[in-house]
Amino acid sequence: MSAPKYIHVGYLIDGSGEPVQENILLTIIGGVISGINSFDSENSPDQKLVTDLSHCTISPPLVDSHVHLTLSSTVDPVARKEQLAADYTVAKKLISRHLRYLFANGIFAVRDGGDKNGYVLRYKEEIHRKENNLPIILKTSGKAWHQKGRYGSMLGRSPEEGRTLDQAYAKEDDPIDQVKLINSGPNSLREYGRETPPQFELIEMTQLINLAHKQKRKVMVHANGRVPVKMALRAGCDSIEHGYFMGRENLEYMAEKQITWVPTLFAMNICTHVRINSSTERKIAARNVESQLKQVSLARELGVPIAAGTDAGCHGVLHGEALVEEMKLLMEGGYSHLEAMQCGSYNGAQLLGIDSLGMLAKEKPAHFLVSRGTPTQLPGKLAYLEAIYINGSPIPSIQNKKNGP
Repeated sequence: MSAPKYIHVGYLIDGSGEPVQENILLTIIGGVISGINSFDSENSPDQKLVTDLSHCTISPPLVDSHVHLTLSSTVDPVARKEQLAADYTVAKKLISRHLRYLFANGIFAVRDGGDKNGYVLRYKEEIHRKENNLPIILKTSGKAWHQKGRYGSMLGRSPEEGRTLDQAYAKEDDPIDQVKLINSGPNSLREYGRETPPQFELIEMTQLINLAHKQKRKVMVHANGRVPVKMALRAGCDSIEHGYFMGRENLEYMAEKQITWVPTLFAMNICTHVRINSSTERKIAARNVESQLKQVSLARELGVPIAAGTDAGCHGVLHGEALVEEMKLLMEGGYSHLEAMQCGSYNGAQLLGIDSLGMLAKEKPAHFLVSRGTPTQLPGKLAYLEAIYINGSPIPSIQNKKNGP
């Protein structure tokens, strides 16, 4: 058995939403946490054996529950068009860069929401599994499903003529981690509160979701508006992505069934000051954010589980750095800093089905983030990490942490 490592921690956030633990001696054996105890200077191990992080806060690695790795944050329409039309040789370089950005910002797991060519799935199968030097868990949707002629062509495909949604899905054998369905249009920046009709029939959504569940796959559904969200919930989905203007009834149902919501606040908030948007669009975006924050507050009151997801790859939404901004917006919606951290760690890990992440507890891997200062400075301080620990050891500093277009 390897010799134990000892770390004196000023503050420990375990990710569960429970109160902060102060002045802690963390014991690590074989890369696993074996003890979380009060630090006692008189009865502690030899100080030469103890790493001093008494001036720091440690917290679980983060999870971004909604990203698009083939797209960057660029607001340049020409560059964006090129990314959408890029071949795999170009796309895989962009995916790799985005994964580095994510990890450098303390994100150990991501859930990709689909791309029309299935490049992220191909990248995972050909490169990530074999050559990945970053301990980042990548959950892929492959190509998302949308109805022919409706929103979603940039994210996936539609069922072939003559096939229902569930029939089309049953025909596929891609080794995806979860299924992505698109059941509404995007949010409008020209007409406040506009709701689009559902893309699919309830019966075909239900049949697809039942089949996916038999295959041990969760189903994430892009849905905005009361009716598209209600249909996705009644069909048995595992998470609602975005969920703008879905209303109290749907939130109450989600609380009752403990269905996770990924509200993607920052992607809309950035629209309030992206230069390509007109002043009218920026004003409507601000109203959209205000409405969504009210829903977040109600979700907290009702007990709806929320997982933080950034929709990184949208205009102006940086891979990695955006997750801190997403958690800050959850706090604007009434969440405490500990609850926001839970949304960005434990809740995300639970949604993605990753038991090794989300909490700092005995018998869990000693993966954690180190930020200088007190817990009340979080999540903001996560943008300036002091260190990232994997299996109880700090990793070398990662270059190119600052994100780019």
